[in-house]
Amino acid sequence: MKLFSESEISKLSNQEFTEPIAKEIVKELTAHEDTRMDHYYWLNERENPEVISYLKEENDYLEKVLTPVKDLREKLYSEMVSRIQQDDNSVPYNFNGYAYYTRHESGKEYEIYCRKKIKFSDSNEEIILDVNELAKDTKYCNVIPPRISPDNKMAVFAMDTTGRNLHYAFVKNLETNEIFEQQSPVVAGSFIWSPDSKGFFYDTKDQHTLRTDKIWLHLLGNKFNQDALVYEEFDETSYAHLSASKDLKYLFIHSGYTENVECHFILLDQYLSKPILFRKRELDFYYTVDYYNGNFFILTNDNAANFKLMVAKTETFAYSHWQELIPHNEDVLLEDLELFKNYLVLYERKDGLNQLHVIPWHDMNAGHYIQFRDASYNCWLGANKEFETDILRLHYTSLTTPKSTYDYWMPQRELKLLKENLVLGNFDKENYSSEYLQIKSWDGVLIPVSMVYKKGFKKDGKSPALLYAYGSYGIPVDASFSSNLLSLLDRGFLFAIAHVRGGKEKGWKWYEEGKMFKKMNSFHDFIDCAEFLIRDKYTTSDRLFGRGGSAGGLLMGVVFNLRPDLFKGLLAHVPFVDVVTTMSDPTIPLTTGEYTEWGNPNMKAEYECMKSYSPIDNITAKRYTNLLVTTGFSDSQVQYWEPAKWVAKIRKLRTHKEDLILFYTNLDAGHGGASGRFERLREIALEYSFMLGLLADYEN
Repeated sequence: MKLFSESEISKLSNQEFTEPIAKEIVKELTAHEDTRMDHYYWLNERENPEVISYLKEENDYLEKVLTPVKDLREKLYSEMVSRIQQDDNSVPYNFNGYAYYTRHESGKEYEIYCRKKIKFSDSNEEIILDVNELAKDTKYCNVIPPRISPDNKMAVFAMDTTGRNLHYAFVKNLETNEIFEQQSPVVAGSFIWSPDSKGFFYDTKDQHTLRTDKIWLHLLGNKFNQDALVYEEFDETSYAHLSASKDLKYLFIHSGYTENVECHFILLDQYLSKPILFRKRELDFYYTVDYYNGNFFILTNDNAANFKLMVAKTETFAYSHWQELIPHNEDVLLEDLELFKNYLVLYERKDGLNQLHVIPWHDMNAGHYIQFRDASYNCWLGANKEFETDILRLHYTSLTTPKSTYDYWMPQRELKLLKENLVLGNFDKENYSSEYLQIKSWDGVLIPVSMVYKKGFKKDGKSPALLYAYGSYGIPVDASFSSNLLSLLDRGFLFAIAHVRGGKEKGWKWYEEGKMFKKMNSFHDFIDCAEFLIRDKYTTSDRLFGRGGSAGGLLMGVVFNLRPDLFKGLLAHVPFVDVVTTMSDPTIPLTTGEYTEWGNPNMKAEYECMKSYSPIDNITAKRYTNLLVTTGFSDSQVQYWEPAKWVAKIRKLRTHKEDLILFYTNLDAGHGGASGRFERLREIALEYSFMLGLLADYEN
């Protein structure tokens, strides 16, 4: 069966169905003697029935337009579900006398958190938390995993049923299975128990801005409104975070953002005492603290753009006593560390790839790197809860290798595979190939690109391709396996990741070269990667699609304005597209904390910079390309009205109706889409069917 053609698209969008047209109520937004006219500002009225009606009208229009691919959409969904091993367990990890793991049951959407006693190999399974039971009467459910008390009798967890990141804390008695301690404030989700199991520390969010700003101590038996305030962060651009040393001897409160951080600590066996300041915050001075064996370990950018590791005795931790342990390396970003009795493990990043550096304490010059098979991959540290071990738990994946769990025996330098996630059906990873390239950008910088395709792929310009990127907040996008992607690869698609500036793939400077006044680098990098795929005949502009979500949705919005001619279509998920208006409203969640990422609109130069690329402010009367926009009504990170206003303005100004402009709002979800492991696949099937439907000569 053939899918719909260009002429059929025109017929669908113009003749059979009428595009939804949002009413216009002009609102003037003035700053720095510059006035912007917002015709759709009213769409931010969340409780307005007209808003709900308009969003539903958009959803109905999308369903009607995509009728020709309705069967394909269902087929794609069934394919993706069929690859999932529905009865599945994670690899257990040991902690405090128990082996902990999660499992899924056939047909159920959510995890079940479990444990068994290590001492008895035939011990019965204890169910700590069955999220399926918690989610029975909800359309959305997200649970922050339970943290177990030191006496193994209690678990604290948090749950959101709104999709707006409004998690509330609950405590479960693991001996009686009673869940209590309800009516908590909105929590951020970090919990640190006191050593005597009589209480726990937790962090909370401001109800309106959702900024994590307070740390509390909750004693069991008390109500949450009786809790003691331990720390409050007053700087509206900073966030407070909780952590603890592996041996649970120290509690750490790190407060700040990417520009500056300060840390306070509490000795946990004196948990009623006040936090002690480690080092006062200083502009552009970033550091984090951990503890092991009488020493504080400090990861810092002090005269070290890619960070270095310092150490100080707990008795003399002042800055003047810091001593260098791992020096700065201009070619290697030092991101994290794991501490063991006999080894220090560093989580590093070099040439766009992450790597694990294992160093014995007895000879710091005898370190080595764990070797992996793929040219482009993702590895990360697993649950390493024990000090007295020479075994490192890690996870690994690549574009061709499903998520795998390994134990690495550090003295023997031996990787032992514990589990590779099973992909059902006829999947064989040897049927797929991946590449890792460096593409020269417009200014001569080399942009890493990871790509995957099915073997037999020909560089003749006849194959479709999907190019993905994110490029913000210093968040790297590493090459990872997705069984869902097989539905495209098996239909001849190439999938590529553009590791554009704004992430940290090539070090801290890579991040700084893609933010604030240098944000345009991210957009041009993506365009350069798209041009490369076309120029080297991996695909053509009539078969190339772009995809990004959230800040990556901003990327799609800018590319949509700058170079729509390069793409057959773009897919923007929860896109941050109304940059100036959002950043000008400090009451919107997460806004003030991101002044250092995008800019503070109260500053004229920063206002003008944001306005120069803000997608909604740069729509003009011209031909664009096909566009699918998806969002969640309860999204707290990118409000639904941003994409709603964007789509409405595109519809008004674009000159050619031949291109599809489709907009879908999940009325029961937030930033991450649907919460269940099956339900979220329906949104992926929507995106895939949209792309395949635009390739009129492709079989489904």
